[in-house]
Order: sequence, then structure tokens, then C-alpha cells
Amino acid sequence: MKNEMKSVGPYSISRWAGDLLFISGQLPINQETGELEKDFVAQCERSLANIELVLENEGLTLDDVVKLTVLMNDLEDFDEINKLFEKRFNQPYPSRSTFEVSRLPKDALVEIEAIAFKK
Repeated sequence: MKNEMKSVGPYSISRWAGDLLFISGQLPINQETGELEKDFVAQCERSLANIELVLENEGLTLDDVVKLTVLMNDLEDFDEINKLFEKRFNQPYPSRSTFEVSRLPKDALVEIEAIAFKK
């Protein structure tokens, strides 16, 4: 049985377009408590865990991710993102864009979206 994710608005958590799975930006919300994780690294890890849950529900893994978009409120944390992604993803790494934004929903510190390819 799938673990259903809930969005914080009127949008799909993910949508297939042919062999591509588009995963909406994942906030660092703990699916069990409904709360945001506390610090930046924990928030990044939670956003990735939420992406992994969506991927798992669709029969995919992080190895199927081809593109990531990272929205963060402070680019000073860019090195932390790099360290985490180096641990979580295998080579060849997904393409990635990273943007500093003034504010994210629920005052999160990070939001990560992904595109995966079903081989």
C-alpha cells in the first residue's frame, strides 16, 4: 500500500508525463507529525526523504532522479546542500539548479523538487 503524501495546496505531489515523473517541491514536513524539521540540514534531509517516499510509491529510487531544483532562503548554506547531495546521490549526479528565495511556504528554510526518469 502506498504511503500517501499530502500537499499544502491545490496541486499534485507528482505527475507522470510519459517516462518522466515530476515531483512538486517538497517542504521539510515530517509526514508523521505534520511539523517542519528544526535546522537547515534536518530540513534538507526531510525534503529528500519526502522525495524518496514519492519515488518509492512510483517504483523508482534516487538513482532515477535526473534533475533537482533547490529553493533555499540563504545561499550561505550551499556547501551543506553539496555535502548532503554527495552522500545521498550516486554518480552521475542529477542536474541541479539552486536559488535563494526571500521566503518559502510555512517559513521553511528549503524546498526541493525533482524530475525522475523511468527507464
